[in-house]
Amino acid sequence: MPRVASGRAAAEPSSAEQRARYLRILRVAARLGSELGLERVQMHEVAKGAGVAIGTLYRYFPSKTHLFVGVMADQVERMGRRVGHPEGVPPHEAAFTVLQESSRALLRRPNLAVAMLTSSNAANAATVTDVGRIDRGFRQLLLDAVGLEQPTAHDVTLIRLLLQLWYGVLQSGLNGRVSMPDAEADLRLACRLLLAGLSNTQAPQAD
Repeated sequence: MPRVASGRAAAEPSSAEQRARYLRILRVAARLGSELGLERVQMHEVAKGAGVAIGTLYRYFPSKTHLFVGVMADQVERMGRRVGHPEGVPPHEAAFTVLQESSRALLRRPNLAVAMLTSSNAANAATVTDVGRIDRGFRQLLLDAVGLEQPTAHDVTLIRLLLQLWYGVLQSGLNGRVSMPDAEADLRLACRLLLAGLSNTQAPQAD
């Protein structure tokens, strides 16, 4: 079969039936990615496992990069439905808990975590639009955790910097360059230092 151009725009499901097929594809890709790793996953096996034609798979996901970015975007959205701001917990601790739990969830399936992170890092936002869903999803997840409903531009910048640092720490953990206890200690320190500047943690000025 000729190689399908990966630079073209991916289609979006527009009906309940199409959405069901789309989600089946993501579930099968997550399972195969977990079992085989990114390089050994074959697109025709994903299509076969999801019960869709190979053309349908390529319409939604023109490449494996699109596919595993889509898997990650879906998982981030699922995480977001379970996150709120715990009462009485400082914002930096709430953010650390979210990132710690996210790291541990990803590391339970290291092959899939590598597939998702490798694909996300390689994706160009102009052609793989789901990377925007990942960025927006994680940003909103952390804003919810720290209790910011109306963040300032500075708040958003701090959250973005924290996420970039988290990606690096997580990658180091997956590569075996940092032990997970050290990675989590680094992440806790980063949350404390970076998020001390959030608008809802700064002490009000005296009159």
